[in-house]
Amino acid sequence: MTEENISEGVRKVSQKLNGLYEEAVIITVVPGGILFTADLVRQLKFDIYMDYISCPHTPGDRQNNSEIVFHQNIDLSNKDVILVDDAVESGGTMKRLVQHIAMNYDAKSISVATLFVKPSRVAIGAREYYGFEMDNDELLMGYGLPWKDKMRNLPYISKVKSN
Repeated sequence: MTEENISEGVRKVSQKLNGLYEEAVIITVVPGGILFTADLVRQLKFDIYMDYISCPHTPGDRQNNSEIVFHQNIDLSNKDVILVDDAVESGGTMKRLVQHIAMNYDAKSISVATLFVKPSRVAIGAREYYGFEMDNDELLMGYGLPWKDKMRNLPYISKVKSN
């Protein structure tokens, strides 16, 4: 996926969100969602608050049981919350994050914004706004997606070649 493709995906997601919200709390899933969030929020036309959440995982892991770390710097009571990440791959981690926010905070609504989703993802229990739906579940790297904890800073997304 080229830099131009990524820009188009960011534009698609921002247009969808701009038509829905007047104000929202953007919660970036770190570290993967940092680049997409930075590009996305600069195109949003509504007021935003920003926070972050973390749940370390292995890409594609549907059984992620690692600790969710959320310090809640912004009050979520009766606010629209948008969880932002680079991608929803298996969906397991994002599903846990959505459930965590839903069960522990009195948010008005919870949605998810990502650059892309993969086809075999699980239902995550929130509205999803994404730029692209990939046609396969291949392992990818770049633009926030790691390969062996590296390559997140590539300005494009590439398939990881299997040996």
